[in-house]
Order: sequence, then structure tokens, then C-alpha cells
Amino acid sequence: MKILVTGSTGLVGSALIPALKSSGHQIVRLVRSKPKDASEVYWNPEQGTINAAELEGLDAVVHLAGENLAAGRWTDEKKQRIRESRVKGTRLLSETLAQLTEKPAVLVSASAVGFYGNRGDEILTEQSASGSDFLAEVCREWELATQAAAQAGIRVVNLRFGVIFSGEGGALKKMLTPFRLGVGGKLGSGRQYLSWIAIDDAVGAIEHALTNDSLRGAVNAVAPQAVTNRVFTKTLGRVLSRPTILPVPAFAARLAFGEMADATLLSSQRVEPERLSEAGYTFKYPTLEAALRHVLNKEG
Repeated sequence: MKILVTGSTGLVGSALIPALKSSGHQIVRLVRSKPKDASEVYWNPEQGTINAAELEGLDAVVHLAGENLAAGRWTDEKKQRIRESRVKGTRLLSETLAQLTEKPAVLVSASAVGFYGNRGDEILTEQSASGSDFLAEVCREWELATQAAAQAGIRVVNLRFGVIFSGEGGALKKMLTPFRLGVGGKLGSGRQYLSWIAIDDAVGAIEHALTNDSLRGAVNAVAPQAVTNRVFTKTLGRVLSRPTILPVPAFAARLAFGEMADATLLSSQRVEPERLSEAGYTFKYPTLEAALRHVLNKEG
């Protein structure tokens, strides 16, 4: 297939593109800098500009672009960038695809389990209602921004990713330093649930969504076993052969990270990949310890 990818230099995009190329697909990157060659197309989501003519004849689109949640405190300006980078960019892309003469068959657009808000130990599936906090609002608007594409007959899949574990970056890399120094520990009560997915399965879920016609709408991209922060902490310590005896109180996390602490580190989402499993996806790393050992090269 000829596949357009946004966010191609991000954590997921960097792993996805080699996988798609190895399967024989032709990749076109939608980029915000001057295109280097014919494999890149320029767009500017903030200004609402994109060259639609260069998007004719695509078979599929994978939309991963968005402001990094974990980079810096959530000031009002940062929150606006988080929202607009997802909503405005997705709306621009969807409306452009909808107007093409030769439309792609499928748009796989990233979303997140932040859609559900802080839900304690409630088991969450794609049928569960949305939450009411900032991230839940962003995710709702993010998904709604794909409506133009869906209404134009493009099959749209909104992949609600959990925390993506990779040795190359993202949340896990930020956690490693204190754990390797032996000062890692549970956050807050440790009872909050973490829904996660190994980078290999994040890529696998995208590939499955591209080729499986039964998938459309919201699809949870999480491993089958959500774990509490306490279990995650003990497991990561075991994988790194380090103690995990220094807890981080909730107030300390809030002092360090502000609103982001409540929305991400202390929030609880126990999400199940119901639709992905029903569509026949087989997880490469369904259990936490195996996933962590793999991405951190601690296998064996």
C-alpha cells in the first residue's frame, strides 16, 4: 500500500515506518519542515495549510502527530498546544482527505486511554463513557475531529493507546534513572491502574487496523493485563535488579509535575483491548515483565 504517516519522527512513528517498509509498503511522510524529496509532503497544522493534490492516490493514512504530553509543566499555553496540536491537525487532515478525488480506504488516527479519565478499578472497554478531566476532553475532541473523513466513506480507526513502553524514549525512559539509582518506588497510593502496551504491539495494532476491515471507530490499544502502579514498580525493579522501597507521595508528584501528575501519574485506567482481541490480534508481549525485559534488553 501507499501509506501517508504523520508524526513519523516520534516514538511510534520511528518504529512504525521500518516495519511498514519491511512489509513492502510505500511510505509518504507528512512533515512540518521543507520536504527533502518526493517521499515527503509539507503541511502546517497551525496555519491550516496542506497541499491536497499531493495526497491523491493514497491507500491509507496513519496519523500520529501531537504535542508531547510529558515535556514540561502544563501551563495554560502548554495545554492549549496539547489540545490544538491534536484537534486542529486531525481536523485539517480529515477534511483534506474527505475532499480528495482518490480517497484512501482507511485512516488510523491516534487517541489515548486518557479518554476515560480517572476511573479507579472499573474495567473499561470501548463501550465505556468518557471522563471529564482535561485529557478526556482533549481525547473526545481529537476523535471527533476525524468525523469528516468517516462521513466521506473512509474507514476511520481511533486507536486509544495506553502508555507505550519503549527503550528508545517516552514515559519508560523518563522513569529509568531513579529506578537504576535504586530510588524508584510506587507513586501515591500505588493502587492506580496503568494501561500499557509494548512498542512492538503498538506498531502491530496499527498494522492490524490498517488491514482489518472489521475495525472502525474506537479501539483500545493496550496489553490485556493492566497493572497497578505498585505491581509495575515491583516488576520494573525486578527487571533492573534494583530495590523499589522509596515511595513518591502524591503531594510530591503534584509539586514536581503540577496538573500533569493527577492526569497521568496518579490517574487510574483499567482498560481492556476488547475490540482488538475480537478482531484477531495476537499480542507479542501480553505480560508486563516480558514486555519490560524485551524493550530494555534484559531478556534471559
